[in-house]
Amino acid sequence: MSHHTTARTRPRTAAGVLLVSALAATTAACGSPEQPLAAPEAHQAANGIALKGPIGDGRKADPDKPLEVTAEAFDGRITDVTAVDATGRHLAGELSADGRRWHSTTPLAGNARYTVRVSTVDEKGAPGRKVLNFSTGKPTARHVLGVTFGPKSGTYGVGQPVTAELNRPVRSPAQRAVVERALRVESTPAVAGSWHWVDDKELHFRPKEYWPAHATVRVRSNLEGIKVGDRIWGGRTEPLELTIGDKVVALTDAGSHRMTVHKNGKAIKTLPVTTGKPGFDTRNGVKVVLAKERFVRMRGTSIGIAEGSAESYDLPVHFATRVTWSGEYVHAAPWSVGSQGVDNVSHGCTGMSTENAEWFFENVREGDVVEVVNSAGDMMEPFGNGFGDWNLDWEKWRAGSALTGDAEAPTAADRARLAPQSL
Repeated sequence: MSHHTTARTRPRTAAGVLLVSALAATTAACGSPEQPLAAPEAHQAANGIALKGPIGDGRKADPDKPLEVTAEAFDGRITDVTAVDATGRHLAGELSADGRRWHSTTPLAGNARYTVRVSTVDEKGAPGRKVLNFSTGKPTARHVLGVTFGPKSGTYGVGQPVTAELNRPVRSPAQRAVVERALRVESTPAVAGSWHWVDDKELHFRPKEYWPAHATVRVRSNLEGIKVGDRIWGGRTEPLELTIGDKVVALTDAGSHRMTVHKNGKAIKTLPVTTGKPGFDTRNGVKVVLAKERFVRMRGTSIGIAEGSAESYDLPVHFATRVTWSGEYVHAAPWSVGSQGVDNVSHGCTGMSTENAEWFFENVREGDVVEVVNSAGDMMEPFGNGFGDWNLDWEKWRAGSALTGDAEAPTAADRARLAPQSL
């Protein structure tokens, strides 16, 4: 998302010099013989524009330093600055209230070529414009921050979050903001969505509501070559594309012992079920299908039941649809058919007849939604045991973003100066 405001303020006198530099003078941005500085029309547009530091000697700007545009010996003012690298990444920046200085507020990329467009105005209101090019040098980093998107490319249900796993922790709010700005999720049709930091090495992205049925979701990173922290720079990340299938939501009412499966807003099947009995109550809340397994051997020891005790079990289970990593499934339970639709007798799973379990297995996919209501169990955890992301309301979800409030409308003071935001 990009926000760009341009100030129109009372101009001052005409002649002067604009200087573009990295804040360290010895590592300033530099030009090349083909610099647009030599273009006659550029001199007419903004007389005396120059780059601070050596020109045409092959030196490059230090990407560890912010970009700075200043107006020295110039009684006019800067009205607009746009800096974009060759891949289309914009630098966020801030212009001083007096229009004398602009500096970048997000890191430059290393080994990148930038185009900077500077607009000015003189005391007569005549506009000036100059286009400057410079390159940055190689980062001095020893560490690369890698990102792996998930899940794998394919077709998923409307509840599927996008995940981003980092190869090293990112803890500071400022560094998290750099990372998050670079991770882009676009969908067709477009929806409102946000990243949420699960921990120092994992982020999840979800829309405000479920994904639209049959949407296309594209995920990419602009982090390559961007400085994240001290000697840590972003690496290359493989993009990801997902297709969203039909909207399938299975609502399980543990009180009435019924599951109703909805497809694209229409109830298509109601199944008698049994859920967790007292002491093993099924979790309430929204869960997302994680996997489908035609055969699973379920043992009570996997959930802490002592072997040989009254609650012990060791059962072959067919048509098992997993909804938590700790072992909660929707599955065939032919041994409890007499209780299905009547009572809750399981150890936490949702059981149904073999015929119904096969139907459910064949009609859901990863990312589809399974919601449980009216159980005596706890709420599904948001993270750590599957995808409970939807159990956080939108405000709490957005509170987990490093950019919360970053895209709010500018104040009156902001509108008095240029404050473009990073794409």
